[in-house]
This record gives sequence, structure tokens and C-alpha cells, in this order.
Amino acid sequence: MAAPMAIRMTGQRAVVGGGGSGGEKSPSASPRAGRRKSSAGRRTERCLYGILAAVLRRRGWLLAAPLLYVTAMLMLSWDLEGVPVSVGVAILGRSPPGSVYRSPQVFQKLWPFMQADINHSNAMETAWHHKTSHRWKPCFRKKLSQTGLPPSNGYLIIEANGGLNQQRLSICDAVAVAGILNATLVIPFFHLNSVWRDSSKFGDIFDEDHFIRTLSDHVRVVRELPEETLQRFDNNISSIVNMRTKALSSKTYYLQKVLPRLLELGAVRIAPFSNRLAQSVPSSIQALRCLSNFEALRFSEPIRLLAENLVQRMVKNSSASGGKYISVHLRFEEDMVAFSCCTYDGGQKERKEMDKAREKSWRGKFNRPGRKINPEKNRREGKCPLTPLEVGMMLRGMGFDNMTSIYVASGIIYSSEKYMTPLRQLFPLLETKDTLASSEELIPFQGHSSRLAALDYTVCAHSEVFLTTQGGNFPHFLIGDRRFLYGGHSKTIKPDKRRLVLSLDNPNISWDKFKRNMLEILHHSDMKGVELRKPNASLYMFPMPDCMCPHS
Repeated sequence: MAAPMAIRMTGQRAVVGGGGSGGEKSPSASPRAGRRKSSAGRRTERCLYGILAAVLRRRGWLLAAPLLYVTAMLMLSWDLEGVPVSVGVAILGRSPPGSVYRSPQVFQKLWPFMQADINHSNAMETAWHHKTSHRWKPCFRKKLSQTGLPPSNGYLIIEANGGLNQQRLSICDAVAVAGILNATLVIPFFHLNSVWRDSSKFGDIFDEDHFIRTLSDHVRVVRELPEETLQRFDNNISSIVNMRTKALSSKTYYLQKVLPRLLELGAVRIAPFSNRLAQSVPSSIQALRCLSNFEALRFSEPIRLLAENLVQRMVKNSSASGGKYISVHLRFEEDMVAFSCCTYDGGQKERKEMDKAREKSWRGKFNRPGRKINPEKNRREGKCPLTPLEVGMMLRGMGFDNMTSIYVASGIIYSSEKYMTPLRQLFPLLETKDTLASSEELIPFQGHSSRLAALDYTVCAHSEVFLTTQGGNFPHFLIGDRRFLYGGHSKTIKPDKRRLVLSLDNPNISWDKFKRNMLEILHHSDMKGVELRKPNASLYMFPMPDCMCPHS
């Protein structure tokens, strides 16, 4: 077994790959520079005043009033301390604030201040503000039927598709549908996805015995169809009628459309089975979702044993913060960058690589007639994956210093050496499953993306702080699991990237202002840590009040 590995600070500091030296001197703060900025600001004011006066002299001024109002709001809605004067005239033809990836330039300017800032509060201890009167605890078992199971109406076969957490979604919803139909659920099959390319079966990822045993009082589950039933379909599961149910179908739909066929044939199949059950169903059916997701589905023993070791190693490496660490779900793989249609700082080489990746995976989807790709708009709207540098800058601005332990969960990072170097510079105590585990320990998991994702999932679940940088099923389920584990609070930083890019696109922002903006993002995440499920939201992300009840 590999000994725990920790990266420690040395006397020398790394140089940011591609972003300039981290040792640049802080910019001049001379009075003359201040006068130049003030003069430029006055010119901008006079320009805007002239435009306003010209418009008001015309009869059509009423038509321009909304535009002027919006312009004023844009300039006042965010504290513009340190914003370059050129941003003030963005409405006159230049890119609006937040449009351009300037994070390396901002980092080059702020890095000396980050190094000098030794007045960090204990960010790990102050990140979350729990209200002791609003703790939540699991209560879904009270909603489950306590009577014995009636005779089964037949067998339900489903095919789970996608990656680890999309498969999880399909499995839990299948349990709920089996409860609606009073059907016996066959252990789900996994579709061999062309993207994930993982041939793992249910038992390779999840503990089959535990799954069957936990559900036994509420839903019958079998490993495979009985021989006599399979013979009726020429020993070929593909011969069983496939009920192509519509997405987000209601309980009534299953009772009216699927149950009659189940009773007639003795077995039905639904493939694929992702998102085939409505979010809002009766509480007893929601309780089956809670039971399957939070109790019945646990990882198989090989995954559990290694994942627990990785957690223990992270805790040991985090002794400086009382065994607490941050986990980051970093979505900066090549396919994610390509699909987002965002641009960074790779120039022509990056554009060619992204065009090639899009064509390989999506075959002309992004080249269809009339389709326009607008990277600047995507960035302003918060749709661009955060780079490792941006993650590090945000966390340092929130008060986490360079002795904070960080676990990064990810696939293969795009241009890894270039983009990961600054994050390691900001947080030398950075670990991944590849640095925490030995190559021998990882051999059974190589080539199986879902099993590797399960290791990441477990280490992230037990961190004090979880940072999600992009949407998807991984953070969707993990946020819900963390609410279930930690009394209703997700302990998750989910940054508002539309606000974040305003700071990252501003090379003249001061370090104090940058910190204030990052602390606002952290505070907003804390406020959203405890949320109740809305009617059309997912129980797996918002387990209150379906799976949990308030306790004083």
C-alpha cells in the first residue's frame, strides 16, 4: 500500500506556465498614474453627458430612456473600483465586462499581494454558518408502507445509460417505478456508452447483496429473470417488449400505459431509462427514491476499501487544518472545453484542437448552417468551465491559504501541465487519486471510468468544503448526498460565474476588492446550502423535505 503523499512548500516558487512570472513587482501607484486615471474618468463622464444631452434634444428621447437606464444600472450594479476605463465605454462598441479570459493577467498582478497576505482568517472554520435550530435529519422511512408485499405483477427490466451518476439516477427511479407497478425489479443492465466506454456491470460498481437486502421489505429485486420466464421470450431479453416511455412520466402514466402490458406479458423492458419518472410523485414513491439513493446504493467492496483509504490519507495530510480539506470537481477535460465553445489563451493551436474535438465527438453539430458560436457571450453568461488557475484564485480570495489541503476530482485535464501548474503554485498540498493511491492500487480501476469516478465521489463527499465548477450529474448527486450527511447543509461552493468573470476580466482590480467579491460568492453559497425541493426540482439534489425533516 502506498504511503501517504504530501507536497510541501519549498524555498523556491514555481513559475506560472504561459501566464508570466509570478514574481512580477506590484504595479506603480504614483500620484501621476492616479491623475491619468482620474482624467480618463472625467473624459468618459463628459462623453456620456454629451450623448445624454444630444438624445434629450430630440423628440425620440423617450425611446432611448430604457437604454440609458440599463447603461446606468450596468455601471452601478457592481463596485467598479479598479475597473479599467476602457470597460466604461464597452457599450460604445467594445466587449462588455466579463467577456474575455484575462485570468492570467489578473493573477500576475495579484500574486505578490496573495503572497504578502498573511492575515487570513481560519477560512475552513468560518466558511459555513449553521443555525442550530434548523438541523435536518432523515425521516423517509416513516412514509414507506409497513404492510407486506402483495404478489408481484411481473418483472421490470431497465437499461441504465450514461456515466456513474446518470446510472444512479436510472437505478433509483427504476426502484420507484417498480413500487408503482408492484413489479419485481431485475438488477439493471448498464448500456456501454460510446463516451464513457466502461464495460462495468452493476456488481462491479455497487454492492448487489446490500441493494437487494435493503429494499426487500418494499420492492422485490432479483439478479436475473427466472429461467421459465426467459424461455417464454426465446431466452433473449431483447425479445421482451420495450415500453418506450416518455420522459418524466407520471405515476398515472405508468398505471394506465405500462401496467396493463406488464400484466399481459409478465415482463416489460424500458430502454433507455434515464429521466423516465416525474420529479413530483406521491410521498410513498419519493420515499422509495430516498431509500434506494441514500441507503440501498453503496459502492462495491473494492471501491469502498480503496476510497476509505484515500479519505484517511487526505485527513492525515490535512493535520494543519484539523483533518479538514477542500475537494474540487474540476471540469476542464478536452471534451468539456470543446463542448462549451469557450476560448482561453491557447490561440490558434487551441482553436484547431477544439475544432477537431468537436468534429470527432459531435460530427458537424457545431457547423450547421445558421449556427453561431459566441465565446464572449458564453463567458458572460457563466457557461465556461473554470480553469484550474481560476479555481485557485477564487479559493485564495476566499481566505484559504497555501497550507490548505485540496483534493481535485477530474478526468484528464486539457493541456494538464500548462493549466495545473498555477493551481499547484497556489496550493502546494494538492492531491488527486493518482497521487494518493499507488499504481498497484489503481490497476483494477484503470479503463473503468465509473469506478474511478466512484473513488472521486467518496473523497469529495467527506471533505469539509466541496467546490463545483460546472453542472452535471456528479455535483447534482454529491450536493444532495452532502445535505443528507451534514444535517441539511451541502457545504458546497457553487460560484455565480456571471459575477465571478467580472473580477477575472479586470486586470486593474485591487486585491482587497477581489477578496470582497470572492467572499460575497462564498456567502451566497452558504446561504444556498440549505434549500427545500421545489415541485420540478430533483430529490437527489434537494432531499428536503421528502427524505429529511427539521429537528430542533
